[in-house]
Amino acid sequence: MSDGSLPRWVTRVLGGFGKPEKHAPPRDQEVPTPLSRDRIEGYLRSRGYRYLVDDDGDLTGTWDGSRFWFLLLGEHDEILQVRGRWHRSLALEQRRSVALAVNDWNRERIWPKVYVREEDGLLALYSEVSADLEQGVTDIQLAQLLACGLGTGVQMFTAIEAVLPGEEAPPGIPDN
Repeated sequence: MSDGSLPRWVTRVLGGFGKPEKHAPPRDQEVPTPLSRDRIEGYLRSRGYRYLVDDDGDLTGTWDGSRFWFLLLGEHDEILQVRGRWHRSLALEQRRSVALAVNDWNRERIWPKVYVREEDGLLALYSEVSADLEQGVTDIQLAQLLACGLGTGVQMFTAIEAVLPGEEAPPGIPDN
């Protein structure tokens, strides 16, 4: 039946060809290794980023005025989360407009997840990129996840700033 008159896929479906061979990965391919705070710190150092370890033992730093944390979550610290908090706080009366802007962002984009939380009588805006790395992560994958968490978080905060220009926190309450 494989006389060449039928397409290869038809011939294979009808039993004329065997399954394609699976090739072994190249020997120089990086093997995923467990996620660790040291590996995250190594990435941050390699990029020349300034960061510190907070009282909870989490890595944190400021990018474009907004605070970001690099968290290890899960039973075995296998979940990486890059969480950002916008440098501005907003009045509770702005909840509707902020919710609409956040909903638009989340509907049109995969990263970061964005949400609003009430803190001390004001609204705080957060971004999150999370990944379950139970099976390990290569250095390249880790770098991509960290860059994604930071880059998309900063991008989202900039976009929100354009939607809510000049609306500052109530007088007497400093922005965080």
